[in-house]
Amino acid sequence: LRGAFTGWVQRTFQSTQAATASQNTCAADDKAASPVPKDCLVCSYNEWDPLEEVIVGRAENACVPPFSVEVKANTYEKYWGFYQKFGGQSFPKDHLKKAIAEIEEMCNILKGEGVIVKRPDPIDWSVKYKTPDFESTGMYAAMPRDILLVVGNEIIEAPMAWRARFFEYRAYRRLIKDYFNSGAKWTTAPKPTMADELYDQNYPIHSVEDRHKLAAQGKFVTTEFEPCFDAADFIRAGRDIFVQRSQVTNFMGIEWMRRHLAPDYRVHIISFKDPNPMHIDATFNIIGPGLVLSNPDRPCHQIELFKKAGWTVIQPPVPLIPDDHPLWMSSKWLSMNVLMLDEKRVMVDANETSIQKMFEKLGISTIKVNIRHANSLGGGFHCWTCDIRRRGTLQSYLD
Repeated sequence: LRGAFTGWVQRTFQSTQAATASQNTCAADDKAASPVPKDCLVCSYNEWDPLEEVIVGRAENACVPPFSVEVKANTYEKYWGFYQKFGGQSFPKDHLKKAIAEIEEMCNILKGEGVIVKRPDPIDWSVKYKTPDFESTGMYAAMPRDILLVVGNEIIEAPMAWRARFFEYRAYRRLIKDYFNSGAKWTTAPKPTMADELYDQNYPIHSVEDRHKLAAQGKFVTTEFEPCFDAADFIRAGRDIFVQRSQVTNFMGIEWMRRHLAPDYRVHIISFKDPNPMHIDATFNIIGPGLVLSNPDRPCHQIELFKKAGWTVIQPPVPLIPDDHPLWMSSKWLSMNVLMLDEKRVMVDANETSIQKMFEKLGISTIKVNIRHANSLGGGFHCWTCDIRRRGTLQSYLD
C-alpha cells in the first residue's frame, strides 16, 4: 500500500506539466481571507511590503550536526570530513564568535531602519536526545526562515527534515506564544517520526554528476513515508505561494500545505536545474510585485509562467565570495539571499559590490551589512530572518 501511495504522489506532482497546471488545480475562489485582528502583531503576505517586525536568528551554541544520511545528501563532498570529525560538537569557536558579532550588528542596523527585532532563546544544542526512532544532537536556532512561515496572521511551524533540527522549535516557543496571545493563528505541521523509512539510506551522491542525474529524475534523499518540509522551500507573493520539491521538502509536505492554505492561497510547485535543491531563496527570490531574482546557474523550468504574467525576471551577477571561504551548508549564491525592507530598500552583503550595483540600477537603495562568517552557518539575510509583520494587504500578483 505504501508503495502504491508513493507512486500516486509522484505521478501527481512530479511532472512539469503538473507543476504548471497547479495554478488551476490549487486555484482559490473569490473568497477573501479573514481580516487580521486589529491588535495582532503578525501580518505578512509577501517578501517586500514595508518591514515592521522581524525575528533574527542566533548563532550562540551552534553545533555541527551528526553526519547522517540526510546531512550527507545536503552538503558538498569537500566538507564531509568536517562533519565526520566535528558532528555533535561546536562549530569552530573563533568563527562562531565572529558570526555572533556580525548578527548583533545586523540587528542594530535593522533597528536603526525602524524595524522591531526579536530573537529566539539561547539553547544548549549539544545535548543528545533520543526518540523511539533515532537519536541525535541539535544544531542551532540561526535560521528562523527554515522553521517558520508567516502567511497573513498565521505562523506555521515547519516539521523539518533533519534529525538534528527535530527540537529546533523550542527556541521560538516563547515568541510564538506572545504572538498567539496578540491574536495570531499558530499552526504546527504534523511532526514526522524521522524513522529510517523517511530517508533513502542508499542515496548515491558520490559526485555532482550523480546529484544532477537524481534531481532530474525527481529522486531525493527524503521519501514519501510521511510529510516533511522546511519553510524556506516556500516563497510568498500574496495569494500565490511557490514551493520546490527538495532534499528536505517532499510532495506529502507540499500537499499538506496546499490543503491547509486553500482556498485563500494557491500553492504552485516549481522546479529548477539544481543538483542539490534545498531552500528556494538562493535560487528564486521574489523581491517585489512581479519582480524576481532567478539564479542563472539553476534556471527555473516554469519560468514562462512568470513571463506570461508580465513579471520581470532578473539574473543576479556571479557572487564574489572567495573559494577558500568556508560555506559548510550552502553555496556562494547567498549573495542573492537578500532581505527586502520595502520595495526600495534591500539589505545586501557589503562585500558583494556587483549585486549592489544591480540593485542600484533598479532604483533600490542598498543597506550594506557584512555577515560573511554568519554565511558559513548556512544562510544569508533572508535565511537569518523571518518577517513577522509587513505593512500591506493580501493581493494577487500572478493573475
